Amino acid sequence: MSDRYAKYHKMKFDYPADRVLRITFDRPETFNSVDSEMHTQMTDMWIDIDRDPDINAVIVTGAGKAFSAGGDFSLIEKMIGDSHEIMKTWKEAKDLVYNIINCNKPIISAINGPAAGAGLVVALLADISIAGKKAKIVDGHPRLGVAAGDVAAIIWPLLTSMAKAKYYLMTCKPVSGEEAERIGLVSMCVEDDELQQIALDTATELSNGSQSAIRWTKYSLNNWLRQAGPIFDASTALEMLGFMGEDVKEGVLSHREKRAPNFRKDCPI
Repeated sequence: MSDRYAKYHKMKFDYPADRVLRITFDRPETFNSVDSEMHTQMTDMWIDIDRDPDINAVIVTGAGKAFSAGGDFSLIEKMIGDSHEIMKTWKEAKDLVYNIINCNKPIISAINGPAAGAGLVVALLADISIAGKKAKIVDGHPRLGVAAGDVAAIIWPLLTSMAKAKYYLMTCKPVSGEEAERIGLVSMCVEDDELQQIALDTATELSNGSQSAIRWTKYSLNNWLRQAGPIFDASTALEMLGFMGEDVKEGVLSHREKRAPNFRKDCPI
């Protein structure tokens, strides 16, 4: 393993094929949830990937039964009411999205099992997203008591429709791999036991193609996302604002107590 990625110890890096880098979220005991340190590493690694002259394609997947369960409660609770932590996380959340968009290498996500939060950012912003039938995609921000930030506003309406985006993002209902393919949220849905091989075959094909043509095609298409930057910035800022409120406290507590949240019914906005 190149020393280039040694500092990103919260994830596992390997090379399953020539010039193909595979990144595995490697906390299977927590369904690959994201703590503060991992969130920082997930954000920064794309700059090194962009500059790596020895790879042409990237696969991202999760160890065990999940892709990534998103931010763990330690990260969330650290943010509540702490403006310094909120600003830090806001910057990283913003940089994570833009670093993936601007990474020159084609990215393939192999979505195995649940995908949420920061993990879902990577899953859906990947240039080619491949879901297994057991995939469970969910954006649970409003259930937590904060606005749907992260990648929600910048990519869901573009991949599906405004109607579908509003339905799933406001209700927090999960989307299966097959339904995700049907509504256009992912590139394809495959049998679970074929997921990793299909992702590798896809990455190998891209790695062997014309690199200038593939990278310029990605750059051009991602201008759709760049022009939605102000929408994304607003959504993420509003998400962060929610961490200064009362609803997020109830949202976290209800998750821990495994019950429905009891949010205030009145709201001045």
